[in-house]
Amino acid sequence: MAGHAVARRLVTSGCALTRTTEWAASRWGTAYFLPALFADRVTHLGGIDKRFFAEQLAQCRSFRDGSWAGHWQAIAADHAGVADAALARLGGPTVAQMLAGPVDTSALGELLTPAVSILADRGPVASPDAVTTFRLHSGGAGDDAAIAVDALIKVVTYKFAAAWPGWTPQRLKAHAQSRRLCDVLTEALAPAMGLSIEHLRVPVPGGDVVEGAAVFPLGVRGSPTVLCAKGLEGVVAETLLPWLKFRGHGLGMFIMEMPGTYTYRQPLTVAAENVYRAVIDRLAADPRVDADRIGMLGLSFGAYWAARMAAADPRLRAVVANGAPADRTFRPSGAFGTPEIMMWTMANTTHARSTADLLTKLRALSLKDLYPRMTAPLLVINGDSDTLASTRDSIDIATYAPNALLKLYPGDDHCAMGHARQWWDLAVRFLADQLGAV
Repeated sequence: MAGHAVARRLVTSGCALTRTTEWAASRWGTAYFLPALFADRVTHLGGIDKRFFAEQLAQCRSFRDGSWAGHWQAIAADHAGVADAALARLGGPTVAQMLAGPVDTSALGELLTPAVSILADRGPVASPDAVTTFRLHSGGAGDDAAIAVDALIKVVTYKFAAAWPGWTPQRLKAHAQSRRLCDVLTEALAPAMGLSIEHLRVPVPGGDVVEGAAVFPLGVRGSPTVLCAKGLEGVVAETLLPWLKFRGHGLGMFIMEMPGTYTYRQPLTVAAENVYRAVIDRLAADPRVDADRIGMLGLSFGAYWAARMAAADPRLRAVVANGAPADRTFRPSGAFGTPEIMMWTMANTTHARSTADLLTKLRALSLKDLYPRMTAPLLVINGDSDTLASTRDSIDIATYAPNALLKLYPGDDHCAMGHARQWWDLAVRFLADQLGAV
């Protein structure tokens, strides 16, 4: 098994170096060249059967913009049809209307509230049987609402798959649609969950604007609040939807996508510290936030920023870093086995002009000298067999940061996706305890 994994990484690296990944994908399928956790991310978010998704993925044989995005957009359209039919029976708007312009989210919320549990309680790993389970407990009441909510979540999810990993016109269009539909759905059902959820825009240095989701307990002021940093091609929905299950912990959250990705114009450099600092400034000034109880949760490359900001901003009182690249990942040897699509994404994110330039820019991101300055309580999480970032980076952060704890999940990959329920529970308890949440 180990030999097969090494052979695959050799092939992946060879195709990346020779720019033949697209040719190989047309024959072997794109799945061969995707990070191992791609399928977990999509199926966990959408409540999609893994075997069914594997069949859908096997049919996708090109990373080209139109082919890749078109494949997943077609599946999203099928689920949009299911949502439209259920919403029509309820007297609600179509998916196209939600995407095209203003929506009366209060009215939509009234229609969908009977099935709010489909959204509110899905957790980090959504069940493919959510609608069936709902029917068993509801006695048949609210079926159309359940069908609509589940189908809308699947549209959000498949449009996220179409958007991955950004940077091309059709992918960016899918990203905007996924984010818009997520905003509409969550804002519509927020009151039924006892929450305020709003789309927040924060101007930051360099002329960019951070767009994210602000989630707070309804009517509460001075909440302990967590800034969530997504990774290289992560989207808000991936954290927002799982977070809803933990709404009873009394924490506020602001979820943002990583500088340098999707709609940002400035490249990713160490100067992105100023972006995160500006967001923390905005949160600290918000009356819904207790400025003395701000924490940070980072996933994948977002965990890099969580760890870095633990050293850079003393206002952070607790930090969780899951799957952080830190130093070893940024060495040339760290590129071994990295798919061409990911190298291409990192080059776009950093505005690198060549492979050599990319390696230089990544090396400049090393956190090695900052470990002693990460003095806030820090929980470091990962799988012990990370294939995207070096697990040793997680170990090093936890070893040399003064107040750090380490949790590695045996036999798991990047960000411990196979233990998503366990690490989410652990992370939320840690943040709630450290920030003094109810």
